[in-house]
Amino acid sequence: MLPIVVVLLDGLGDRAHEALGGRTGNEAARTPNLDALCARGSCGVLYAIGPGRAPSSEVAHWSMLGYRPDEFPGRAVFEAVGRGQSLSEEHVFAYAALRPAERRDGGWWLTGRPHAERDAEEAERLVARCAELEVDGLAFSLTHVWRGEAVLRVSGGADPRVTDSDAFFRDRHPVLRPQALVPEAELTARAAEAWTREAMRRLEGERFNVITLKWWGRPTAVPSFLERHGVGGAFVGESAFLRGLGACVGLSPIEEPETDDPVDDLRRRFVHVHERLDAGDTFVFVHQKTADAAGHTKDPRIKQATIELLDAALGELPTDRAVVCVTGDHATPASPDVIHSGDPVPLVVAGPGVRADDVREFGEATCARGILGHLRGPDLMPVLLNAADRPLFLGSRPTPFDGADGYPALLEPLD
Repeated sequence: MLPIVVVLLDGLGDRAHEALGGRTGNEAARTPNLDALCARGSCGVLYAIGPGRAPSSEVAHWSMLGYRPDEFPGRAVFEAVGRGQSLSEEHVFAYAALRPAERRDGGWWLTGRPHAERDAEEAERLVARCAELEVDGLAFSLTHVWRGEAVLRVSGGADPRVTDSDAFFRDRHPVLRPQALVPEAELTARAAEAWTREAMRRLEGERFNVITLKWWGRPTAVPSFLERHGVGGAFVGESAFLRGLGACVGLSPIEEPETDDPVDDLRRRFVHVHERLDAGDTFVFVHQKTADAAGHTKDPRIKQATIELLDAALGELPTDRAVVCVTGDHATPASPDVIHSGDPVPLVVAGPGVRADDVREFGEATCARGILGHLRGPDLMPVLLNAADRPLFLGSRPTPFDGADGYPALLEPLD
């Protein structure tokens, strides 16, 4: 049986652009290493949560790692874990963000955000002014993380099924009133609104005068990655919330920053891959955000050039001793009016025993013709486990763990 390595290039998928001759950034890019990987591996395209559906990164990762929507604890929980905070199932979490806002058109409209360095001290001081509040019997506690952003912890019987006050599209909607998604959350929604108004009262006259809330959730008990899939190891990346996501399922978080040199960033991640494989890990997940940032520039040629840069490091994959998958979590098109989209993301799997199909070039259209076809997020781990000679023989019951789909590494023989 072989170990598994996943290289996740965030936001890798794209749309066709006239500036690139009707091709995506992946299709237009010169990618000799990715092309060689396709030539000796199996290809397909991936929809993390289904065709046409545009996921956030945390939802896409949760699905691709083999976890169900009903098990999803909310991104604020991942933010807390990724920053080393303790969890309790008695607490509800939300992510809080200090922002400047102005009153107009019947609402409060966000006008920016604190600068990470210039405003850091002021932002932390203002968050501290609202750090401990009690509303309707619920205790609201803020822990500052950076540039005025904080993890909110609510105790006293709160319910996480509350909508965000952060409208996300600040040019289209004002700060919103929290709404209960179910009747049981009415008290929490009303308290969240009252808390927001009290925070605004305490911040009145300041440059940053609103604290928005989003990504509500509560810690949930789920089978570990080892229990569900029979493999275990590490999650390598910079994003705190994604390392927190990995930690929530038992993957050891390894922090590796991203710089203005994406090739070196990727190569440093591969150093961790080799070290973890040498140490006996059977699963290593690598995340890098460079392609996503390129898509957000909304310049197709920047995305093309970025993919060409990243390809330079992709000749160093351990395909001689592991099943290696290169893909993305979603599409971040270099299109002016789209953030994430539900377009397909190219995927290639290579390694010992993985058959070669007829695909010779990496890209959405070419990989779609590969032997793996069109996959959804929950298909990814079974495909990789199968390639690594680790499939669970369905119909047998060698493991008690919910949703197990790989050969179990945790078995207790009879005494």
